[in-house]
Amino acid sequence: MRIGLLGTGPWARMAHAPALVAHPELEFAGVWGRRPDAAEELADEHGVRAYDDVDALLADVDAVAIALPPAVQADLAARAARAGRHLLLDKPLALTVEQGRAVVEATRETGAASVVFFTSRFLSETEAWIGEQAGVEGWFTARAEWLGSVFTSDSPFADSPWRREKGALWDVGPHALSVLLPVLGDVRDVAAAVRGPGDTVHLVLRHTGGASSTLTLSLTAPPAAAGAGVELRGAGGVTRLPESTEGVVPAVLRAADGLLAAARTGQPHPCDAAFALRVTEILTTAEALLDGGSAGPTA
Repeated sequence: MRIGLLGTGPWARMAHAPALVAHPELEFAGVWGRRPDAAEELADEHGVRAYDDVDALLADVDAVAIALPPAVQADLAARAARAGRHLLLDKPLALTVEQGRAVVEATRETGAASVVFFTSRFLSETEAWIGEQAGVEGWFTARAEWLGSVFTSDSPFADSPWRREKGALWDVGPHALSVLLPVLGDVRDVAAAVRGPGDTVHLVLRHTGGASSTLTLSLTAPPAAAGAGVELRGAGGVTRLPESTEGVVPAVLRAADGLLAAARTGQPHPCDAAFALRVTEILTTAEALLDGGSAGPTA
């Protein structure tokens, strides 16, 4: 499968490009970016072509990996899918339901496969744990904490405009939801949403499986307090999301495996654009509640 990369930022450099080069069943065809000089630099680093026209890249590939801000990603993903190109995307899929729905509709129209990279779903230890807990009945409640220090450290993502605008809800909220939804079921409603210090938000969710969950999300935690964890409590006791020892590149390789399988079989991946759209719908509901709206169903 010939695949192109859209994006030249830190995530494209540290995650996508190394994985596309290393995957034995992918041919890394080239890079397009909004800054041509950065595209040239990244392309030269990996011995591939730099494209100055995104449509020219789409014409030369079977698939694209996108490492761009979500609003930019959504429009380009829909454009690529309408051209019949398979999609390896990042979370969040989009910042509006309308944009996310356009991506899903485009993949359905052309049969383009899609995989959205929710990190915990592609790390072997955490992926196995999520699958195991999804088969357990009787979960009563869950607690998820995703506390980052992006804005309180020297993180390469600290200058990201969309992260500064949308905060932890949209950056790390998708990670938490990607773990909880397959285990506890879809979100029936967002029961409460309140703001904490910095960009911290606290959510209370009710799930279709009968359980409730609480989420604490932040990108402004003190570095010493940063970390992520999920705890489930139910009839069988207590279990916690294991820490992973893998780096991000092996996880992206596994996501690429999922895209290849979906493209070959026509069977949707569990983390496809439709799943990512559902995450966007839930986050949109939570954001409205944080902005003074009323709690209610998420669909």
